[in-house]
Parts: sequence; structure tokens; C-alpha cells
Amino acid sequence: MLTKLLKIAKRLRKDCPWDRDQTMENIPPMIIEEAEEILAEIKKGDWSEMKKEVGDVLFNLCLLITMAEEKKLFTAQDVIDACEEKIISRHTWVFGKDKASTPEEALALWKKNKEKEKQRMSL
Repeated sequence: MLTKLLKIAKRLRKDCPWDRDQTMENIPPMIIEEAEEILAEIKKGDWSEMKKEVGDVLFNLCLLITMAEEKKLFTAQDVIDACEEKIISRHTWVFGKDKASTPEEALALWKKNKEKEKQRMSL
């Protein structure tokens, strides 16, 4: 699904002087700015504009992934795999044996699972 956006990001990094000049350090502020624009559109209830702003965030993330791939740090697939693993491991009431029937129970389990994950990573 992201393949086309990633191809566009790679082409821009190759053929556009401005995009080629961007770094991993200056993309995050752009992502924050675009995320703030998403919030503004949510407040206005302008879903058509919000869709565009979400796209801007997504594309900036694709640029960031492309830069990481250029530096051989990680790939788009690495990001997707890590995200899937994290989401599944934190939602044990959906993908495991825990039970949660209210949003509060789900949030409590999510926090517990996140803490377990942090403890495992610190070992």
C-alpha cells in the first residue's frame, strides 16, 4: 500500500534538490507541523482537508524511511514488522488471552503490557 509513496520519496530524493537536501534531523519538525494541522482540521470537522494533512504526515514518514534506507539503518518492512509486533503485543485482550470489556480495562492492560515490554528491553 505504501509502495507508491515510497517510490515517489525515493525519486524526489534522487531528482529534487530540496528533497535531496533534507536530513533525518529536519524532517521531524515538519511531521509535528503537519500533525498540528491534522488537529486543526479535526477541531473544524473538515474531513476532506484532514485527509490531505494525514497524507502529508504519511509522506513525511515515507521520506524519513527512505533516508533511513539510504543509510542502511532500517527498511520500510522493518518499520511495518516492528509496528505489527508492538501493536499485537500490547493488545493482549484482542490477540491474546486477557479480557477487557471497557475502554478503561483495555487502557489498563495496554499500560501493563507496555511496562512489561520496557522491562524486557532494559534487561
